[in-house]
Amino acid sequence: MMRSFTDTRERLVTSRPKRFCRGLALASVILAAAAGCGYHLRGTGSSLPPSVKTMSIPVFRNLTTRYELDIKLTRAVINAMIERGKVSVSPDTEKSDAVLEGEIVSFVATPVAFTGGAQADRYTITVTAKITLRERTSDQPLFSNPSFVYVEQYAVPPGRDFESVQTEAIDEIAPKFARSLVAAILEGF
Repeated sequence: MMRSFTDTRERLVTSRPKRFCRGLALASVILAAAAGCGYHLRGTGSSLPPSVKTMSIPVFRNLTTRYELDIKLTRAVINAMIERGKVSVSPDTEKSDAVLEGEIVSFVATPVAFTGGAQADRYTITVTAKITLRERTSDQPLFSNPSFVYVEQYAVPPGRDFESVQTEAIDEIAPKFARSLVAAILEGF
């Protein structure tokens, strides 16, 4: 049996609203599920309990031989925490709600690219740290990572070697290390 053009058109016109309603319902279910699963934009959330309003960040222990690595990483973490604005940073451990302690376990610079003269001009820098955030009064851990690893590439300027620019390399990676750590603490990533 042959269908006429008007029959086919009538079927399409009456089935479009049904398909639209089904699509709208499906989209609503997906959005509701995503909202209920705790998804949020990076940088907007906090996994800290509401009772933590101030945090103390003592200078990290440096178990490496890199000069001032502890001071530079600690300063960068303090700055990153202040920038995020989720908690205020206090220099007084006794007046803070939580204490963030860190131990820099290793700093490894591995050459990954070389010039024509066989001199390394790009390094992969890997910083490993033991990090613990504790509630001050109960000593209960709020965040703990015994092996927080940050990896970054660093390009050595032409005509220089890594040892001569080591301080510049640490200055460059410290804020990136800090932002990564603060995101892990505040957002649970």
